[in-house]
Amino acid sequence: MRNIPENNFTIPTTANFIQQGNGVPIVMIHGIAASLHDWDDLIPELTKNGYASYALDLLGHGDSPKPDSRAYQMDWLFEHFSKWMQSLHLTEPAVLIGHSLGGYIALEYARRVSAWTRGLILVNPFYSRSQLNPLFRRSHTRRNLKGLIAGNTPRWVLRAFVDLASMAMGNGSGLHSLPERVREQTALDYARTASGVYNVPNDARDLTETLPQLIMPTLIVWGNHDKTLAPSSFPKIVETMPRAVGKSIRAGHVPHQSNAAEFNQVLLGFLRGLD
Repeated sequence: MRNIPENNFTIPTTANFIQQGNGVPIVMIHGIAASLHDWDDLIPELTKNGYASYALDLLGHGDSPKPDSRAYQMDWLFEHFSKWMQSLHLTEPAVLIGHSLGGYIALEYARRVSAWTRGLILVNPFYSRSQLNPLFRRSHTRRNLKGLIAGNTPRWVLRAFVDLASMAMGNGSGLHSLPERVREQTALDYARTASGVYNVPNDARDLTETLPQLIMPTLIVWGNHDKTLAPSSFPKIVETMPRAVGKSIRAGHVPHQSNAAEFNQVLLGFLRGLD
């Protein structure tokens, strides 16, 4: 796979997405190596409660375009997301929900386009490389190593890793924390993610100093057994953002999938407070 020179790169203008329901727009942004299916348990609840749901596959993910590059840049994903937001022609500000890498994009969008950001819901949000545990930090520093491994791994092996992680998140119960359909979708999403995407965390600038500038209502939800991002980093963002509230859930990195009912209840309560 060749590397695309930055000055010759044109951001694709198309994105795979879904839209359901009517009402206040809720925009959902998934994390790295995931897809819009991250929100399969949430979207029906939003529709039932009178909200309009919008969820996309980020650049290099799912069924969105996958430019041929060994090393994606955060700015590429952000510009692709911004162009998609413009294409929606929303008539009122949206609430952005971002998980992990999607949290970073939501924070950056809120900073740059605050007038069109009604509120933020951040789920185990990534905002600084210091949040990564040392193992993940080293793997991302070795340019695209993780992506090359994932891109050449048979899908059944990826599924086995997903199953092991699901059981590890079960807090020693010996049971899966993720439903079967979620584990199957997670393995599929890993398999179809462009390998260059795994460079993005290494390319991201630290957003810590910008957080006090974000004055919109914000809910931060996190799993207190996250093995990808340090759980101690999430209360810090609650303390730093002027209008943020926090909720810890006994879960891992994906509480919106492993603890969907609890997560949805917390999220809907926050949204009702914005009405």
